[in-house]
Amino acid sequence: MIKRSLLLSLVLAAGAVQAEEKAAAQPDLTKAKQTAEQVCGACHGVDGNSQIPTNPKLAGQHAEYIYKQLKNFKSEGGKPAERANPVMGGMAAPLSDDDMKGLAAYFAGQQLKPESAKSKATIEAGQRLWRAGDLKRGIPACAACHGPAGAGLPAQFPRIGGQYPEYTEAQLKAFRAGERANDPNKMMRTIALKMTDADIKAVSDFAAGLR
Repeated sequence: MIKRSLLLSLVLAAGAVQAEEKAAAQPDLTKAKQTAEQVCGACHGVDGNSQIPTNPKLAGQHAEYIYKQLKNFKSEGGKPAERANPVMGGMAAPLSDDDMKGLAAYFAGQQLKPESAKSKATIEAGQRLWRAGDLKRGIPACAACHGPAGAGLPAQFPRIGGQYPEYTEAQLKAFRAGERANDPNKMMRTIALKMTDADIKAVSDFAAGLR
C-alpha cells in the first residue's frame, strides 16, 4: 500500500511539474497586448493592421516569422543586427526573448484586414510571375514558397497575401540592392536580382489581392 501511495505521489508530482513547465512556456499575451498598445501600435496598429503602407501588416503573420524578424533586428554580442533598420533596431533592443515570442504570438492571433490589388494593367504579369515564374530568367514561381494564396509556410516563408503592395515592393528592392540580407541562403536576394522594377511592382500588387 505504501509503495502504491509513493508511486502515485511521484506520478502526480511529475504531472504537476510538466504542467508548470508547459504554462511557463506559453507566451504572456496580456503583456504582449500592452506592449502592442504602448509601443507597436503607432506604426503597426494595435491589432497588427497598419494604416501606413510603408509599415507592414503583422496581423495573421506566422508567429515564427515575426519572432525571427524581431531577433534579426537586435544587435547581440557586439555584432551588427542581421536586418539593419534604425527604427526597428531601437524598438527591438529592450525586448527579451520572451517578449518577442509573446508579441509574435499576439500578432499572429489577430485577424488580418487584407489589402487589394490596384493595378489592372499589371495583373496578368503579376499572376504569371506568382504562379509560374520566368524560367528563361531563372525566376521561380512565388507560389512555390509562399503558396498559391500567399499564406506562406510557418517558420520558413512569410504570409504575403493581403500585404501592402508598397511594402512588398520595398522589401524586394531592398533584397535586390543587398540592403536587406537576412534571407536564408541568399534566396530572396538571388531571386530579386533577376527581377526588373516592373516585375517587382506587378507581383507585389498581385500578391496584395491574394486570399
